[in-house]
Amino acid sequence: MEPEIPSSLPEASPTKPDPEKPCAETAETIFAPGFTESGGLPWVFSGPQGLRAGWSVLLFVLLFSIFSAAAGFVFFHLHLIPKKENFTATGAFFGELVAVLAMAGAAALVARLEGRRILDYNLTGPRRFLHFFSGLAAGFAALSALIGALFWGGWLHFGPIALSGAAIFRLGGLWAAAFLLVGFFEEGTFRGYLQFTLTRGINFWWALGIVGALCLDLLLKSKGSGLWGVYAAALLGLFPCLILHVRKAPRSGFWQASWVTSTAFGFIHTTNNGENWIGIFAAAFIGFVFCVSVRVTGSAWWAIGCHAAWDWAETYFYGAIDSGMQPTGHYLTTSPSGNALWSGGTDGPEGSLLVLGVTLLLLVALILIYGRRESAALAAPAAGQASG
Repeated sequence: MEPEIPSSLPEASPTKPDPEKPCAETAETIFAPGFTESGGLPWVFSGPQGLRAGWSVLLFVLLFSIFSAAAGFVFFHLHLIPKKENFTATGAFFGELVAVLAMAGAAALVARLEGRRILDYNLTGPRRFLHFFSGLAAGFAALSALIGALFWGGWLHFGPIALSGAAIFRLGGLWAAAFLLVGFFEEGTFRGYLQFTLTRGINFWWALGIVGALCLDLLLKSKGSGLWGVYAAALLGLFPCLILHVRKAPRSGFWQASWVTSTAFGFIHTTNNGENWIGIFAAAFIGFVFCVSVRVTGSAWWAIGCHAAWDWAETYFYGAIDSGMQPTGHYLTTSPSGNALWSGGTDGPEGSLLVLGVTLLLLVALILIYGRRESAALAAPAAGQASG
């Protein structure tokens, strides 16, 4: 849907803006003097691409909080969201529907203010349907490989099949719908809106400040070992991003943004019960893999499909613990066994050391399959514009 651009904003350029272009001149992007061309907003709020990235993110978070609270209130009083925190297909579906509606509403309003389409937040690009379905296949295959490795090592055991008859298809479809919403919400937020917006207006020092604030918040408020996964993700991205900053690498804003969104993705998983530091670090790691998928495919659709299929396979098909949550209404039945370092323990397969190897293989496969081909395909239009 093409949003109507308010008359107070400057007329949109016919060429889609490159979110990474201002990152080569981050001082001007964040502290550029003067006003917009229309004179509507002072420099502290508006830069070369309109509303500055920091204000855009703050506005998005504020709107999302308002919309999610309102939708949650309505859904709760309609008895669509259960009072108890049971991990059921119905509860997951309506809970994620609240999040998706709030995210889409906030993104739509911010996009309208910025003179963009909501699809501009990394939801366009070539071969979107193909990437989405290949992401579905990759997510199911990767999780199945992890389950197979755990079973082979004796760290996971299969129990009896838990469903029969029509319930197999009914609950399978309902869980699929729920996890598609999970993919749309989490990837639409982190690899869509936030990745796009931070890329166009971030530098190393802003990235360091945001990541540092996340770590400080955990240090002051959280307990347990899960927070060390966030610290590890923050430290692992520190030096590569610093090197990019020192070398003034072109288009480094994408990787600075990836450091922030991946660390933040691990950060939000610290609220799950039963998570360990490996599971938290794995969430940040897979977040980075999804950022790479945006880079090599041109959109977040592969990430959306992979995320949805991974969770569906883990929760419904194999019936494993998912990020510390035990599902109700699954097809197969699995349970961890042995040393929690390898089995994942209360975290489930995502808390096993083996998940890091599987995620690394997923990253390598993604680069080998899409890297060269998609980079060349994405570079062709840019070369044509430059020659024109």
